[in-house]
Amino acid sequence: MSLRIREVVKRFGSLTALDHVSLDIEAGEFVCFLGPSGCGKTTLLRIVAGLEQADGGAVELDGRDLIEVPARLRNFGVVFQSYSLFPNMTAARNIAYGLECRRWPKDRIAARVAEMLRIVELAEHSHKYPAQLSGGQQQRIALARALAPDPSLLLLDEPLSALDAKVREDLRLEIRALQQRLGITTIMVTHDQEEALTMADRIVVMRNGRIEQVGSARELYQAPASRFVAEFIGRMNVLPVEAADGGLGLAGRPIEIAIPAGGAQGTPTVLGLRPEELRLHPGAKGNGGQGPNRLPARVVQSVFLGNVTHLVLELDEAGGAPPLVAELHGGAAVGLEPGAMLQVELPAAALRVLEWR
Repeated sequence: MSLRIREVVKRFGSLTALDHVSLDIEAGEFVCFLGPSGCGKTTLLRIVAGLEQADGGAVELDGRDLIEVPARLRNFGVVFQSYSLFPNMTAARNIAYGLECRRWPKDRIAARVAEMLRIVELAEHSHKYPAQLSGGQQQRIALARALAPDPSLLLLDEPLSALDAKVREDLRLEIRALQQRLGITTIMVTHDQEEALTMADRIVVMRNGRIEQVGSARELYQAPASRFVAEFIGRMNVLPVEAADGGLGLAGRPIEIAIPAGGAQGTPTVLGLRPEELRLHPGAKGNGGQGPNRLPARVVQSVFLGNVTHLVLELDEAGGAPPLVAELHGGAAVGLEPGAMLQVELPAAALRVLEWR
């Protein structure tokens, strides 16, 4: 089912948690609300669920306004961070509970519980109590319980944040595969950008009660609409620049950029460059005759992470310019230890304008 959020406002005293938020979610889509603490993402999810009352606006499911519909009548499946399983009930009974409340026939409940246990691959654990299950297994039971009544919408409120890294990584893929198989419209709240990038069809980046940008993981990473999005999604080198000889300068040296036609909004003051887009030229010295946007630099830190190495580079005699972070794959960082001198190239086509004056 499709969901339309229109001009939703929510205030807590003098604090505006949601400031006229509007969003369309298509049937079968997996959407993540992503942002730092206090940005309004959980409040928006709770308003969709009916757990909070909006101060204004509309929430429509297939054209039906839900603002005045109680949560218990919305037929939404909700999974919380804390699992919220009944400790005195087995896995099977936890899944069956919501169906019993809806007065499903016993034979239909039994069949549905067996089906859900099979879907989350925990049929052999049906008799166990929550304390006998791992964190990942408990969350899969909570997911099965939410899906059992065949909800029109699945809402996930930071469902993986209480799990350790490896279990969280595995469960991301399981939830995404299950959502695609069932085709259920899903909204997930998270502050974990990797989680959002891995799971969502579209990501809604929020800040201070407003939507900063909506797009696929690739769109947000490659074409951030603001400095906030650029820094929040992935790593970004943020480079303050100044006007110099009719162009731009960084660390006292001229910098060329490629601005898309019609994109100029004044004079760029801050540029951005992804770590993997820096080009390093080990052994090169000075700054004359090597091409545009090449600056002398020194390696100050090298962090080996298996298939990726992060390098922190200090521009030589940069006069307070911020350090750069480069990301190299495989063995490309061999020989680039702290103290090594090199030239760093900032490709003009890869430099993004983050702020204008």
